[in-house]
Amino acid sequence: MVADEVLRNQISNSLRETNFRFGSRYRGKVRDNYTVGGERVIVATDRISAFDVVLTTLPFKGQVLNQLAAFWFDKTRHLFPNHVIDVIDPNVTVAKECVPIAVEMVVRGYLTGVTPTSAWYHYQKGVRNFCGNLLPDGMRKDQRFDEPILTPSTKAHLGHDVSLAKEELLRTGVVDRDTFDIMEEASYRLFDFGSRFAEKNGLVLVDTKYEFGVHDGEVVLIDEIHTPDSSRYWFSSSYEENFEKGIDQKSFDKEYLRKWLSTQGFDGRGPVPQIPDEVKVETVKRYVEAFAAITGEEFKPAPGNVLERIQHVLAEKGYL
Repeated sequence: MVADEVLRNQISNSLRETNFRFGSRYRGKVRDNYTVGGERVIVATDRISAFDVVLTTLPFKGQVLNQLAAFWFDKTRHLFPNHVIDVIDPNVTVAKECVPIAVEMVVRGYLTGVTPTSAWYHYQKGVRNFCGNLLPDGMRKDQRFDEPILTPSTKAHLGHDVSLAKEELLRTGVVDRDTFDIMEEASYRLFDFGSRFAEKNGLVLVDTKYEFGVHDGEVVLIDEIHTPDSSRYWFSSSYEENFEKGIDQKSFDKEYLRKWLSTQGFDGRGPVPQIPDEVKVETVKRYVEAFAAITGEEFKPAPGNVLERIQHVLAEKGYL
């Protein structure tokens, strides 16, 4: 585990954004993307988002995210093709340039969540048809579904994503049926693999999202996979007891930060509350813990000026 002092000292060096002068730049909620010569250079910044809002930065968060995504892309490439070409820096991945499909494929294994887009939020309000999935009465928070459910959503560049049933989504025209079917089958297959892998390490993969793009006419997995930003994990050892007692599951994803923001009355609307350093440290500790638990490897932080390090690597590789 990385010492709290190391995490605190890195707060001032957290990477908020990049403005490199090469290629065509696109800035996502967390990643800065540079397209050049059929490649996409993806920089995982230390930005963190929740409620579809960029909140702040967390030390080493981009490194954890990039290296964990690389781990999963490698582990699942036999199941479905992905966009990765090379990982050239702890925070930087070089990938095939793809045309993104503006749909997030959200797979949920459990009835849970605290945000207005969560299954539990809607279930509490009496909704029993959630994005085309018919849910029985009498379910409890954090209960496992008999089978995982798919709740696709539009991929919003700005503002909030919108969850829709499959047929509703197809009517929007953002994706055709054949492509959606490929993404749907791949999402269930990847979730099954991720769940089984996590279970071996004493974890529960609760829910996650997958994003896809098209490269040379082929649908491929892009963005990230099974990271604490795109997924929710619980600990298997405490799941049953906590579920029976009706208490919150222990997790190491950004649910900790979501819950803290909820206590401040923030739900994605209005100004973001000032987030204290101790909350940032506690949040990123969960990312570090996730890395170690999922991979079975020790996270080795790369402290110092992240921006300068990335500039040096990009220059060495001929991008700058």
